[in-house]
Amino acid sequence: MAEDRANVTQVEIYGQTYTVRADSDSSYVRELARFVDGKMREVAERAATVDSAKIAILAALNISDDLYQRERRSQGDPANAKARVERLIKKLDDALEAR
Repeated sequence: MAEDRANVTQVEIYGQTYTVRADSDSSYVRELARFVDGKMREVAERAATVDSAKIAILAALNISDDLYQRERRSQGDPANAKARVERLIKKLDDALEAR
């Protein structure tokens, strides 16, 4: 069973202690918790609410937006990628012909 292999790690996020069971090692889980805690604190500085559930939702939206934007940038415009690949192939062909 996967649960038998899971590591149990206690982390603190936004003043609350959580017990997390994960297949990842404890240091990775603590790193993720620090990241989430930091995002929540950033949101709390700018938000007009002190409700930790609302702050958590806003932090989740910010993290999701960051991830979504990174994925879009890494995928790029397919037409642009195709043009770049064609240019690279031409350069390789030219280099091979020059040999």
